[in-house]
Amino acid sequence: MLAIIPVVGPRLYPPRVTAFTRRFWDGLLEGRFTTTRCDDCGKWSFPPKPFCPHCWSRNVAWADLSGRGRLYAATTIHAAPAVFRGDAPYRVGIVDLEEGVRLATRLWGDAAAPLDGAVRLVALRHADGALFAARPEPASPS
Repeated sequence: MLAIIPVVGPRLYPPRVTAFTRRFWDGLLEGRFTTTRCDDCGKWSFPPKPFCPHCWSRNVAWADLSGRGRLYAATTIHAAPAVFRGDAPYRVGIVDLEEGVRLATRLWGDAAAPLDGAVRLVALRHADGALFAARPEPASPS
């Protein structure tokens, strides 16, 4: 399960939700990061797709991912598009999840995860729906 963080106000740039992707967005509201996995080749796809982009099979099933991963790359946005200008500066990054999915996401919170540092996805609950972000995983006691 992902931590759910309440965020004041609507999403600044709401995603396009389709009949197929609704399952992902509804899961995010419940603290689950769900996507499709191919039953033939076993590979995950994100964003979720009704077919496997690796072997082209239509034999895909929905499943939850752990939300745990490592920060592959990151940058700070200072000159933001108009819709996000009020949030600048903010950080975005590329995260490699444990299951092998690589995704781009907003980096949440004040603490900056180092490259290759442990991160965990969180669900950001806005008034009009959810988005996801990644934040540094707290260091485990040695």
